[in-house]
Amino acid sequence: MRSAITAALERSQALAVPAANARAARELAVAAGQRPDPVLNLSLNNVPVNGADRWSTTNDFMTMKSVGIMQTLPSQAKRQARSQKFEREAEASLEQKRMLATEIQRETAVAWFELRAIERKVNLLKAQINEAGRQVLAAQTAFRSGRGSQTDAIAARDAMSRLEQALLQMQADHGSARSALARWTGLASGIALNDSLPISISSLDGQPISTAMDQHIALRAMQSRVEAARANAEVIKLERESDWSVELTLSKRGPQYSDMMSVGLSVPLTWDRPLRQDRELAASLAQVDALEAEINEARREQMLSIERQQHNWRAALAQLQLIDRDRLPLAQQRVEAALAAYGSGTTPLTTVLEARQAALMLTIERTDIELQAARLWSALEFLIPNSSPVRE
Repeated sequence: MRSAITAALERSQALAVPAANARAARELAVAAGQRPDPVLNLSLNNVPVNGADRWSTTNDFMTMKSVGIMQTLPSQAKRQARSQKFEREAEASLEQKRMLATEIQRETAVAWFELRAIERKVNLLKAQINEAGRQVLAAQTAFRSGRGSQTDAIAARDAMSRLEQALLQMQADHGSARSALARWTGLASGIALNDSLPISISSLDGQPISTAMDQHIALRAMQSRVEAARANAEVIKLERESDWSVELTLSKRGPQYSDMMSVGLSVPLTWDRPLRQDRELAASLAQVDALEAEINEARREQMLSIERQQHNWRAALAQLQLIDRDRLPLAQQRVEAALAAYGSGTTPLTTVLEARQAALMLTIERTDIELQAARLWSALEFLIPNSSPVRE
């Protein structure tokens, strides 16, 4: 299973999406922390349009050729807040990647367990068909020699046909299960089914559910969205303060006049802050409140879900122990007793066939319960990401 999970993670293109988003946010974080580019102003001012000096750029004392540069000066706190906003978005993308990775691991593990369970059923049915074939030959031989009845021969053949019919459906299910696993791993064959992780041991055992909630991958992803929303609200809060701009202009007049220099300072007026900037801040804070309420509700839902899954997982393991300890030995004893009675001529062959059918159904039932336990184990085991770092 480890090799299948590794192949699925390496093959997945879904992980490339949040990774690319994280890289994009990191790049924007660097840009957002810088001052805006300066603005170059070129102008020709006060050109006369009539009179003797019309259209002259040097004769009139008011005509000036000006070159200026203006720089907007946002505060360091504002630039840091803008940068932090994108940093939080990058972290949210990485948490999204971690969540997708755990989902891929979980789905791959479930597909692996399902393929293993169906393959076991296929092998079990094949073994039962071989045994049924020998039983058919024995029943037909007994009928021809007068030691058995035609009813026993027909019953043996019918039992074998029912097993063959079940095998046909199981082989179709086997192909579907293999395709489902190949969807994640990209491997149509060569997947080892003997390297299972122990489903009787969960990493959540022995720790309070509240601790698991703190590390729950889906809740961590939601919390990262909350942090990104808070960072955005902080930017909007600081944006209420206007950015000052300073400008230096050099103006050249005619050769007979002095050149001029101008220094200017400009600032936007937050003329209607209560109805504009304050409303934008209130909206961003409301979005934070909405996300926090959403994560609190999700926490309660996930806690209930984990408790249910743990109860069902432990119940499935207990059922497996009961089947292995009591029911399987009893089923085998029933088959042996039926064979002995049939050999002594005290019971018909149908009693043997019924005992074998019951033993087969019990083995299939055990396989299904084990698969159920494996699904629950996968759901619990991959709630918390592993300790290995997630790279962009």
